[in-house]
Amino acid sequence: MTSAPEPGPGRPESGPAFPSWWIYRGTGTPSPYAPPLGERLPPPPPWRRFPGVPDGTDPPVDEAEMERVLGPGHGAGVRRLTEAETAVADAVNAALLLRRPLLVTGRPGVGKSSLAYRVSRELGLGRVLRWSVTSRTSLADGLYSYDPLARIHDISADAAALGPDAAEREGRRPIGDYLRLGPLGTALLPAELPRVLVIDEFDKGDADLADDLLDVLENGRFRIPELARLRASQPEVAVPTDDPGRTATVRGGEVVCREFPFIAITSNSERPFPAAFRRRCLPVELPPPTQEQLAEIVAAHFSGRDAAADRELIRAFVERSAGKGGLSIDQLLNSVHLVSSDVRARATSWDPNAWQHVLDVIWQRLTETGPE
Repeated sequence: MTSAPEPGPGRPESGPAFPSWWIYRGTGTPSPYAPPLGERLPPPPPWRRFPGVPDGTDPPVDEAEMERVLGPGHGAGVRRLTEAETAVADAVNAALLLRRPLLVTGRPGVGKSSLAYRVSRELGLGRVLRWSVTSRTSLADGLYSYDPLARIHDISADAAALGPDAAEREGRRPIGDYLRLGPLGTALLPAELPRVLVIDEFDKGDADLADDLLDVLENGRFRIPELARLRASQPEVAVPTDDPGRTATVRGGEVVCREFPFIAITSNSERPFPAAFRRRCLPVELPPPTQEQLAEIVAAHFSGRDAAADRELIRAFVERSAGKGGLSIDQLLNSVHLVSSDVRARATSWDPNAWQHVLDVIWQRLTETGPE
């Protein structure tokens, strides 16, 4: 079922219709006509309701990072979405409504992590939290860190400086100073609206990481033992978060979310995940972008450029990508940057074949297998 875009003053007469159940329209552009997200986001299913108490603060905004990832432009605007874009928007909206993580797959460079930034920009959800996974990553890295050695050092320094009074003043620096919430821990802080979190390249993690994450994804909470042991004497502790310069109050040694965050877990499908983990996620596969979509991405990052000037370069990129098993969007943007810096003209003036050699360097194949 579809309906016209949200009503409001100044609404254009014409434009594409969006399914009436959608919250995210897939454009990456905030709608000036839509009511606040808090009025549009329905309550979660009963089994995805969490009892955290929000502190009333809004998430920070990092427009510089948003522009670095998406460009200063405004995405696809109000054009009609392709069938593939509609399928992605369906998955995003289902994840928002069901409060479930989104497992985003696709070949390298198709924009898996940038999907979360598009959701955050369009819905006004603030700074995107990012947890990059490696082979050595543990669940604790995403939740919080604790530096006991620094605390012991400070207590020892206090003892040396204060003498007999040290025991009484041992706690003059709160334990929260030695803790820091990670990206996942920060995303789970209770808030009125969901935070946006990217868990990037999850398939690079240890095989047990997916199983370790199950309880957190299901229950929307985690315990900090260092604080739980002190909950009788220190029921509330201010702890720095992954947001620069921000702290949050942890009560009773436990972080309990209110609105489950929008989590985009990206994977290059290098290995399978356990069935229990997949059951807790909604899957979506991003197809390679079309020439039109690539032109929009270039226009967003290079505002003011003549789109016709890049058409031939984009066409050549798509052909090269098909012949090399897939290239990344970054590789196209790198070549457009060199064109806009007049590198192509200067290289060609020196050697007619020089620019082609430059493209051969930039547009290298990303996969180990595939046609040459």
